[in-house]
Amino acid sequence: MSPFDYLNAINYTKKDIMVDDIAEKQYNPFMVNRGLSYFQDTVLMANEMNQYAHLDSRLQFDFLINIVRKRKRFSKWNKPEVATDLDVVKEYYGYSNEKARMVHNLLTDNQITELRKKVFKGGRK
Repeated sequence: MSPFDYLNAINYTKKDIMVDDIAEKQYNPFMVNRGLSYFQDTVLMANEMNQYAHLDSRLQFDFLINIVRKRKRFSKWNKPEVATDLDVVKEYYGYSNEKARMVHNLLTDNQITELRKKVFKGGRK
């Protein structure tokens, strides 16, 4: 089972899908709370479960399935932005992420373009 199955059960179907120990071990409280934190009506409940992270997975699931009102909820999950300029600086100078961010602020657009040309290995874009 994925965290999305648990989110769907909490938000919409209201079926108790945590029927055995295996389902209880597959429950990931962090991901479920993260999914609930995208909505105004469930963010406080997700925060409450974050405060009581030491509780059993079964208790957290039971709390959420009984307190969240039935509604179809969908949102795109935030994903980190991929910075290609940082990858160019990292590859050219051999820097880590932190050092590449510091150096990236010092470089101009023309310098980054030159670095991109020097690092370019050919092939399709």
